[in-house]
Amino acid sequence: MMNITLEQAEKMIGAAKEKAVAIDTKMNIAIVDAGANLVAFGRMDGAWLGSVDISIKKAETARYFDMNSGSVGELSQPGGSLYNIEHSNSGLITFPGGIPVKNADGDIIGAIGVSGSTVDKDHAVADAGAAAL
Repeated sequence: MMNITLEQAEKMIGAAKEKAVAIDTKMNIAIVDAGANLVAFGRMDGAWLGSVDISIKKAETARYFDMNSGSVGELSQPGGSLYNIEHSNSGLITFPGGIPVKNADGDIIGAIGVSGSTVDKDHAVADAGAAAL
């Protein structure tokens, strides 16, 4: 199994922080490896404490299902094929801000999760971090 390195994770956090500053928001940024284990975490000064856990769970959700956390959310609406899935795995977060991360060969090596603002801003910051690789 290929795994994200600490150096890669730190590069992603740096890119995500840059994006957060550019859009004037404070974020919690979590990076997990291919096994959904936390590799690196950054909490910008003044970012919401309640979003620490959310950012980590968004990253885990993205890795557990190898899709954006918001996509899991779309499938988990009432009547959807994954309804109530957010209660599995000690709790998932199924709104935007979690993105799987792939290496150059297309293998998933981890995921990023971001929380601290609107879901649109969370996703934009996560996307900037993921794009850093």
